[in-house]
Amino acid sequence: MLSKRIIACLDVRDGQVVKGINFEGLRSAGDPGALARRYNREGIDEVVILDVTATIEKRKAMARTIGAVAQEIFLPLCVGGGINDEAHADSAIEAGADKVSLNTAAIARPELLTALARRYGSQAVIVAIDAKREAGAFRIYVRSGRQATDRDAVEWAREAADRGAGEILLTSIDRDGTKSGFDCELTAAVSEAVSIPVIASGGAGTFDHFVDVFTAGRADAALAASIFHYAERAVVDLKQHLAGRGIPVRL
Repeated sequence: MLSKRIIACLDVRDGQVVKGINFEGLRSAGDPGALARRYNREGIDEVVILDVTATIEKRKAMARTIGAVAQEIFLPLCVGGGINDEAHADSAIEAGADKVSLNTAAIARPELLTALARRYGSQAVIVAIDAKREAGAFRIYVRSGRQATDRDAVEWAREAADRGAGEILLTSIDRDGTKSGFDCELTAAVSEAVSIPVIASGGAGTFDHFVDVFTAGRADAALAASIFHYAERAVVDLKQHLAGRGIPVRL
């Protein structure tokens, strides 16, 4: 069985890491380079940088921020936020990213996924899906969670995989920043629908929340921000907790 991955997310705005609740009320959480250095030391498996206002403000993900993080870590780095064409993906890769994450642009131009997968390989193309429970379904939101679409998360995940995406980064807007636990029903629904890895995001608050999402949620990886940024939980302790419950992790 493949090891489950623990991923730290750096939500960045104006060069600083920020965090909110349900995608609202962002507050500062520190310097991205300094946090990346700590995570590299503590044993995080991957780091994701998301420029949370890039799409809204028509900005590109900042190359300086990517470079500052890349020089501090020796593990996979994924970058997302406002990546809407091949040139911008090129810029992120050249700045030090190993993978790029697309959300709004992928919904608007699904063919971009195929183009990037052909260019870099599917392993470098991540589709971010931000979903909210509505009327018994999981509706997708874009533009940093501010604009509803008519797309269903499970159906879009299937299409994204068919078009060349190598992973799904699945965030529950309802659980984001709440520390109330991952949405295991959402995660399991998407995991069962696709053959590519699914990264669960939104709601991590305790070690057992990770146990739940790796078992009931069938996630391949779990991403968190708040509990790592504010040093509330140590990564090595989390991994030991998971290993003690029979969940394979890299120690």
